Amino acid sequence: MTQETEAAGLTVDELAARAGVTVRTVRFYSTRGLLPPPAIGPRRVGRYGPEHLSRLALIEELQHQGLTLAAIERYVQQLPPGLSAEDHALHRALVATWVPDAEAEVSRAELERRAGRSLTDDDVARLAAMGVLERTPPDAGGNGAGPGADGGDAFRVDPAVLHLGVRLLDVPIRLETVLAAREVVQEHSRAVARELTRLFRDEVWEPFGEADPDPEQVETMKSLSAHMQPMVVQALVTAFQRSMKAELRASFPADRPEDRSAE
Repeated sequence: MTQETEAAGLTVDELAARAGVTVRTVRFYSTRGLLPPPAIGPRRVGRYGPEHLSRLALIEELQHQGLTLAAIERYVQQLPPGLSAEDHALHRALVATWVPDAEAEVSRAELERRAGRSLTDDDVARLAAMGVLERTPPDAGGNGAGPGADGGDAFRVDPAVLHLGVRLLDVPIRLETVLAAREVVQEHSRAVARELTRLFRDEVWEPFGEADPDPEQVETMKSLSAHMQPMVVQALVTAFQRSMKAELRASFPADRPEDRSAE
């Protein structure tokens, strides 16, 4: 798919193909109010954008978590209007953090169908560097695993963030820069997780264990630690967003003194 087609919007068939669902599913979600209405283009054809693709990914993630349709409708109704594709992706990431990964095994052809465009080997390398996909290793017999068992490439991909990664392919950033950015995120994420785990162990778990609790209390404490993860993730995301905005404002001020003097 060309950038011009992307800018013009997706038909319902293209949206379903990119999301990995059926057209019937898209229409069903639309009738239930889970998807915003499309923009109406020439010949009264509905056109869908990145925000619809991200909303579909969020709905699929909520279903994967086990929410009923009624619960998903309540969740969606509470979302602020006008959310961007990036906002939907953030909601999906927060939902997916404490449930098993919903990765899909796809062939090269299916990967390109979901991406909506042909992908070069460099594109695939960039998507892998972003953590969007990874190449499926061959099995012990030397054959490709999964959909690529016929000799073609096979990939394990996160469908919910694939379209965001594809959009970044057109940003002029070197692969080395993407890899360096990923290393920074992973390094500091590990450090935060390690320090938070230490704090919980030293300040909460060990004092609790010294009190010789009964087995029921131990199970309660374990359950508490599991339920803390979503709150910690939300706190980390919020703190990172605020820090990132502050850093960007400091590095790229919108109203520089030299700009004012040139007026």
